[in-house]
This record gives sequence, C-alpha cells and structure tokens, in this order.
Amino acid sequence: MRIVVVGGGSAGHVMPALPVIEQLQQRGHELSFIGTRSGLEQRLVADAGVDFYGISAGKLRRYWSWQNVTDLFRILAGVAQAVWLIGRIRPAAVFSKGGFVSFPVALASWVWRVPLVAHESDLTPGLANRLVLPFAHTLCLSFAQTVVSARRVRKVHTGTPLRQSMLQGDAEAGRKALGLMADQPLLIITGGSLGAKALNEAVAAALPELTRRFYVLHVTGPGKAVDAGLPSYDQREYVDAGWGDMLAGADIVVSRAGANALFELLALGKLNVLVPLDTKASRGDQLHNAAFAEELGYSKVLCEDHLTPDSLVAAIDEVMSRRVQFAEAIASFEVPEAAGAIADEVERAAS
Repeated sequence: MRIVVVGGGSAGHVMPALPVIEQLQQRGHELSFIGTRSGLEQRLVADAGVDFYGISAGKLRRYWSWQNVTDLFRILAGVAQAVWLIGRIRPAAVFSKGGFVSFPVALASWVWRVPLVAHESDLTPGLANRLVLPFAHTLCLSFAQTVVSARRVRKVHTGTPLRQSMLQGDAEAGRKALGLMADQPLLIITGGSLGAKALNEAVAAALPELTRRFYVLHVTGPGKAVDAGLPSYDQREYVDAGWGDMLAGADIVVSRAGANALFELLALGKLNVLVPLDTKASRGDQLHNAAFAEELGYSKVLCEDHLTPDSLVAAIDEVMSRRVQFAEAIASFEVPEAAGAIADEVERAAS
C-alpha cells in the first residue's frame, strides 16, 4: 500500500514520525512525506527512504497578527497543492503527526475520502490537531489521560514513537564520549532544539555550584552560548549523534516540558526537573504536561517565574535527595510500543 505521512513546522512534528515510517516500510508499504517548503522536514527525512513533497503552509495563530492575513493565502495555496498531491498519489491512508502543515493534507484526505490517522503528543490537543480532528478516522494519544472532546473519532493510547537510538542508548558509551570519571554524576540541561534564554542564564550563574557536584552537559541551543570556562562543564549548541547514549548515562536531566521530551524522559526512567514554557511564550501546553508529571510524582516542576540560580540548584537537590521516591513513580509509567501500535492503526484505517 502507498501511505502518506505529514508533519512539520518543527522537529517535534517530524522526528516521532520516523519510527512509524520505518515500521510501515518493514511491513512492505511505500511511503511519501508531505512537509513545508522550509527545508527542515526534507533534511530530517532525507535518510528515511521516502518521496518528499513540499507545500505552502501558513501558521495557525491564536492571536491577532498581520501575518494571519498573508498566511491565510498560504493556507489556501497549501490546500490546493495538497488536494492535487493526494489525488495524484492516491494513498490508502494518511498519517498526520501534526503541525500547521497537517491541516491542508487532512482536508485533502477528506476530499478524496482517504482515511486519516492523527497523533497527539500533548495532554491538551493543539490548534492544528483540533482543526484536523473533524477529518480524522483515528486519533492516537501519547498519554492515556489526554482529554479529547471529538466523539466520532476512534481514540487509541499508543504512546509517542521513539527512535531506537533513544531506546537502546548505551550509558557507558555516553559517559565515555563525555570523558567522565567512573563515579562522577552526570547532569544534562537542555532547553530544547532552540534553547532557552532564561534557563541558560540561570544555569550560567549556578555553574560554580553545579560543577562542584556534577559533570554538566549543557545544551544551550544555536547561538546561545554561555560564557564559562569551568572544569566538569561541556557546552554544546545541539547534540544529535550519541544523544541517546548521553541521556542513558545521565543521573538527572533538567528540561523543558514539551510532550516529546517528557515522554522520552519517562520512557528512559530519568530523574528530572521540568522548567515549562509559560503562557507568554506558548499556548500553555507545557504547563499542562508539567502539572500532570508533578501530580503523578514523575517530576519536580520549577516554573519560569520562579527560576533563579538558587531555585534551580534547590530543585536539583530535592530530586537527588528523593531519588528513590521519584524513580519508583517513574517506573510505574506505561511505555507502549508506539511505532508498532500506530502502524497497526494506519493499516486498520486503510483496510
């Protein structure tokens, strides 16, 4: 069968789709990927063995902006291009990983009566997925606790697909790559692929204390270098190769609370401190994710409004002092075999 996968706008809407693509290919299906014309998605799927198609895409904003006017024309152009593409490819099913490029393809799949399977990473569906839902046959959920009001959509808890390099990380290899001593605890701090200015600033001021206790791997994000020349401190703008090994070797991780990042930390059983984006910079999804993780005892949450060098150190200390309690809670988190479960749903919808 020919299957179309769509997703884009950020790496978080592409990377989880790659294990699903691999799973479907192993089952003998032919895959095409539709993304934006930004070049990001095409680079990310370059080695996946899929036909790539770029379409126009306008960002779906929840606030007034003049860009909403120009982006409306991009969305209309994207719909026309998606209708033409789906009509040309004639897939048996479409799998949508979300992002603003997914809406034109979802509408096109409805026009051609092609069943659509969508995936929602967050505990609260984003705007793009809320617009996609009326056209969806099935909605796959990362978290069983996700609440979706759509009644006619089949809802299935599948978890988030993780790359094998993440699931099979080698802790010893990761620690060796960083040059750690055998008994040296490893603290990883990351603000996501774009970094986090407030978090980076707090880390920079807290480094003398943190490096006294840990070897610190700090992923700052592109162009957000921190001025520090301390021992036991490794600063990188971005990590790709070996990231799964390094995470496997970490004793504790400080991270944003994006759904993909949170699911990775819980699936890998990592002690963690979450610093969620607030509503000034997001729709509040990270606050919901963080509250969920804190309520179930998986995470210590440090809101950005309360983020200081001292509060960061205190939060890390609290998790380390209660590490057994946190570890037991995280061990209870259910980790489904997501890529296979989603592939099953795509095949089910196509049949």
